[in-house]
Amino acid sequence: MRETRALAAPWNRLCCVEQHMTDSLRFFFAWATDPLRVASVIPSSRALARAMTAEIQCESAPVIELGPGTGVFTRALLARGVPQEHLILVEYGQEFADLLRKRYPCADVICADAARLCKLSGIGATKPGAVVSGLPLLAMPRRKVYAILRGAFQQLREDGAFYQFTYGFRCPIPREIRTRLGLKVERIGWVLENFPPAQVYRVTRRTPPAGQCPTPTLLQ
Repeated sequence: MRETRALAAPWNRLCCVEQHMTDSLRFFFAWATDPLRVASVIPSSRALARAMTAEIQCESAPVIELGPGTGVFTRALLARGVPQEHLILVEYGQEFADLLRKRYPCADVICADAARLCKLSGIGATKPGAVVSGLPLLAMPRRKVYAILRGAFQQLREDGAFYQFTYGFRCPIPREIRTRLGLKVERIGWVLENFPPAQVYRVTRRTPPAGQCPTPTLLQ
């Protein structure tokens, strides 16, 4: 039995390396075809995936993931205890959506533009506790960023959080959008073990003063 395990270990590692190389090629070709849709030429690192999902627990389920690509953050969410059947993966690229359906057959994979999140019905009876975004917000028009955030917070429960990473030096969500939607941001991580290095932000609703209604935009 020990000999069998010893022989299997190198094979398993080789398979992981092969999958990583294949995923990297998929990412590169997707980036070359549409660089505004794909954030990087290679998938995010495991270190970034851990930082993006560090605050998420089983109780956060269901969880929406925007732009999951090959599923780096998806694997991290599963490792955090989120059941596969409570994952909602919103992926615009058909090739990535097909790959995700094969790898995570119990997850709800939706091939759609994340900017149409507010128009997606039937996501589930239970409101999600978290949204994990791998989208390149810095490369998007502000109108689209607004639509993505507005839709995400329409889907989220009141105490839910939106997690976003960026390769830039400041929050990728413009201040006017945060103000209009009644949101606050906090940087919760700086990941050097990624190419390029990335910052991780948590976005949540601002708590209105006592007696004041929430921002109307969020209720539309």
